[in-house]
Amino acid sequence: MSKSLKLGIIILIGGGVIYLINPTLWGLMGENSAPATPSAPTGYNPKIPVSGVIVSPQRIDNKISVTGSIVANESVELKSEISAMVEKIHFKEGTEVRKGELLVSLDDDEIIAQLEKMRYTQQLMKEREFRQRSLLDKEAISQEEYDISLTELNTVASDIKILQIKYQKTKIRAPFDGTVGLRYISVGSYLTPNESIVMLFSIDPAKIDFSVPEKYSKKVKVGDEIRFITDAMESPRSGKIYALEPQVDIETRTLRMRALSPNPDRSLLPGQFAKVELIFSTLEEALMVPTEAVIPELGGHKIYISRGGTVESKVVEVGIRTESQVQVVSGLQPKDTIITSGILQIRPGSKVDLTLIE
Repeated sequence: MSKSLKLGIIILIGGGVIYLINPTLWGLMGENSAPATPSAPTGYNPKIPVSGVIVSPQRIDNKISVTGSIVANESVELKSEISAMVEKIHFKEGTEVRKGELLVSLDDDEIIAQLEKMRYTQQLMKEREFRQRSLLDKEAISQEEYDISLTELNTVASDIKILQIKYQKTKIRAPFDGTVGLRYISVGSYLTPNESIVMLFSIDPAKIDFSVPEKYSKKVKVGDEIRFITDAMESPRSGKIYALEPQVDIETRTLRMRALSPNPDRSLLPGQFAKVELIFSTLEEALMVPTEAVIPELGGHKIYISRGGTVESKVVEVGIRTESQVQVVSGLQPKDTIITSGILQIRPGSKVDLTLIE
């Protein structure tokens, strides 16, 4: 083995022994050969990037959203009260009609003939009653005989009234102003009381049927305003509650109610699905914050705010909620800057690099 190899082995063994005995000494030996790495200054605390918003008072409605249906103000399925052949149809489908307007005429020939017969009989009975009364005055007949003739006269008069009513039933008229739908009959068809003629709707104003959970039953009253929209509408409309069901549905635990809304353009149609907002009250100076900024904790809620780039914790009391915001009733002041992101990385006293969002 050469001298140089032996020398190298001895140096390696000696260095290993020195490192095992005192590693610090080994570091000092290499101090001159490697540049020192600069260390962070004492107490250095990097800023945490977060987002936030400045709180300002705003107008907010205390409301709930439910679903409902558009209902006609008045609607009826017209049917005949008697069985007869359809003689004439006086309306056009889908048109406006007035109350009392003639819609359908049924065959009335038989009723007219019966009326004519009964009128002849009535005339005969009047003459007979007159003669019987003259004889009674002369005591030529008994009171009983006269009463029989008078009863026959009155009976005929009643039969005429019955036929007149039956005749009126051959003329089917509109019971109220409205719009007729599609007819189900044709001229010449034999109509019975079980068959439908046409639907008649009055849709101005329109009614909105909807229900709210029973917990809101004490908050709702007649005269409250609602806002609603259908899939066919471009913007919401308003209405007012005019009637409430006096009981809660035991199956759904909801309270049914009905509102009215003007419908002069007839764009609201019965059966349409409606999204309804029921407004309980309006807060003019509400402090609303994003939902993600509110941190639930035992016994309440808290919010982190940034003051001069330093995080502070505020215990708050919350109120009404919307889809994306929560009302802060107490604990915040207008123009406070609340933190909405990076909440898990911060704590009171943390330094933050805040980015304000709209």
